[in-house]
Amino acid sequence: MNRRYALGLCATALISALTFPNDSISQGRSLRDQLIGTWIYVSSTGTREDGSAVERPKLQGAVTYTADSRFHFISVRSDAPKYASGDSARPSPEEAMAIASGVVAYTGTYTVDERTKTIHVNIETSSFPNLVGAPNQRRIVTSITDDE
Repeated sequence: MNRRYALGLCATALISALTFPNDSISQGRSLRDQLIGTWIYVSSTGTREDGSAVERPKLQGAVTYTADSRFHFISVRSDAPKYASGDSARPSPEEAMAIASGVVAYTGTYTVDERTKTIHVNIETSSFPNLVGAPNQRRIVTSITDDE
């Protein structure tokens, strides 16, 4: 099964939304049941609190929602430079900055509000420490199918 999703960050860098390419939420099964599995990252957009746009490099990644209410998200720059040294422990300062600023990974627990079609996440660990425990972490599902 090829699952795809697009991640859009709305209103603040701390509030984001999942949108799915199809126009409707599948009927019959709960949204929570439909989310369980791994979804491949497609794209993201973002807006800061001051209304300015968030610039994003080319990214690839995935999010997984488990039946026991855990989730894992990772995105990585697809155009990141290779380390000239060939040693992952010895990047140049520029290489290290390019990698550090191009990777976002976090994990924690989630709940689903079926009425509002919203996923609420509690980030427990993150490559960006400011996300840990941050309030208002939500993803709004606008559409979902078995394949997308």
